[in-house]
Amino acid sequence: MERKVSRRENECEEKNSNSESSELDKDYKTSLITLNVGGYLYITQKQTLTKYPDSFLEGIINGRIMCPYDADGHYFIDRDGLLFRHILNFLRNGELLLPEGFRENQLLAQEAEFFQLKVLSEAVKSRWEKEQLASRETTFLEITDSHDRSQGLRIFCNAPEFIAKIKSRIVLVSKSRLDGFPEEFSVSSNIIQFKYFIKSENGTRLVLKEDNTFVCTLETLKFEAIMTALKCGFRLLTSLDCSRGSIVHSDALHFIK
Repeated sequence: MERKVSRRENECEEKNSNSESSELDKDYKTSLITLNVGGYLYITQKQTLTKYPDSFLEGIINGRIMCPYDADGHYFIDRDGLLFRHILNFLRNGELLLPEGFRENQLLAQEAEFFQLKVLSEAVKSRWEKEQLASRETTFLEITDSHDRSQGLRIFCNAPEFIAKIKSRIVLVSKSRLDGFPEEFSVSSNIIQFKYFIKSENGTRLVLKEDNTFVCTLETLKFEAIMTALKCGFRLLTSLDCSRGSIVHSDALHFIK
């Protein structure tokens, strides 16, 4: 008799356990929401979309705002599907994180306003204003050649990103297949100075690393720096001692942008 009761109790416990498990699975599945934004499907959790009260997405999920469905039964929102990933990342992270070189601030601000995310809209506008202010600031570039081993070639720019481009270019034109830019030539994020070189028999200055690895000629470095500057929109302001017929042989070159 006791065994029968015990067996029944176990069966009831198993049924309750299975019932609770199925309820949890059901709750978990219903917490996942699929959105069709301009033809792009996004799957996220309900709590993510309802993070900001009174927002457009919170209104849809909680039934305050009517939203059409697509053929598969997903919420359909007729907005920019590509930009929506930044909206969703903001909801997930609680801060504005955009990829390097992002240039669609105005469009993203409009999307933020549509989705009624005031905090995101203000963050995008603030970022946009800072970029516009930075673009109006003058960038200065100076390339000086002392023709002296102790000083050598010096490249200064008040924009570290341009110095980074110069470094990348030098790695590409190097004769020794550099894995990265030789750090012994880096003075700061704004200055590169090539002090290690020897003169060949014909007078060409060969740039060497401290371990005597040949990088390239000093004239090549000057030429690449000048060409990179022109491609980046710099214009030549002044050049000193250009009597030898080429700006590559000048003692000093000054550019602005």
